[in-house]
Amino acid sequence: MKIVLENLTKIYPQGKHTPSVKAVDHFNFEIPDGKLVALLGPSGCGKSTTLNMICGLETPTEGKIYFGDEDITNIPVENRDVGMVFQSYALYPHLTVKQNIMFPLENKKGKDKLSRQVIEQKAIEAAKLVQIDSLLDRKPSALSGGQQQRVAIARALVKQPKVLLLDEPLSNLDARLRLTTREEIRRIQQETGITTVFVTHDQEEAMSISDLMVVMKDGVLQQIAKPQEIYDDPQNLFVAKFLGTPAINVLSGNIKNHQLIIGDDIVFDVQLPDQKVYIGIRPEGLVVDENGPFVCTLRNIEKLGRDTSVICMHDGMQGEHLRVVVPSETKIPQKDTIRFAIKPHKLYLFDESEKRISFEERI
Repeated sequence: MKIVLENLTKIYPQGKHTPSVKAVDHFNFEIPDGKLVALLGPSGCGKSTTLNMICGLETPTEGKIYFGDEDITNIPVENRDVGMVFQSYALYPHLTVKQNIMFPLENKKGKDKLSRQVIEQKAIEAAKLVQIDSLLDRKPSALSGGQQQRVAIARALVKQPKVLLLDEPLSNLDARLRLTTREEIRRIQQETGITTVFVTHDQEEAMSISDLMVVMKDGVLQQIAKPQEIYDDPQNLFVAKFLGTPAINVLSGNIKNHQLIIGDDIVFDVQLPDQKVYIGIRPEGLVVDENGPFVCTLRNIEKLGRDTSVICMHDGMQGEHLRVVVPSETKIPQKDTIRFAIKPHKLYLFDESEKRISFEERI
């Protein structure tokens, strides 16, 4: 089921002691049929509000929502044929796993009402899909966090919805369980082919399982593309800083006489007019080179097994330090200063408004 969001806006009105808040600001986006799309951004960026409007839990202040060619903006949540999985699993503690999964089907009425036998069969099929069919007789209190999450997903899938909505479903799990559960979510989505919207503030989660990624900030859409495309080609400084672990190194610099200058270092020639710029360099974009043009003060070396993290300082940096990730076999000179060459495709230029300056303009 294709989802189209057209000028979607949500404004929470001014309260007695609080100003009005524009949570989502003229959001335009088409979610292709059968794809898993991640809404990514920091807390308060409007991603959960967007999801709740798609679901029907929130009413848009402005704009339209389409499922396929049908305008469902004002259709009640119970008639939208969506499955919703919340951050809190919201399982009924007095019901077994099987009863929790069956619950949405037992509430169907009229022509949609199903027999007990069909309901049980569908619940078992959903449990098998998420690999919890051996736990059907347990109560939620006897399950791990990951198992409870699977019950919540099975309950959302059992009614075979057109759209599956996941609101930070992994945030209550430990790191190892988050990894395995997100892999399961991807497997389930691919097996079912259900159009899925996944809300998260964790960029690693979003990048690892989504077909498309939507980056948001302050209710405004910043960039839409495949995850790797956004990482490799960020449209602005916010997107560049938000994606990547370790985070991108940000420095202040100048373009003068067609040269990019960071501090006292002339990095390379550029075919751009004189201006102040921000420079973003990915940690993997610097290469230890005794003849490199980029000169830093060495502070610390962290051995991380496969990689080595080099902590250094530079006059142009905006953060507390620069972090460079190099292969573990790289020889680090035992000196106070260290020189780097820069991989051109790992360096980004931004103007003073923090918008990206096209790479094609460099020579």
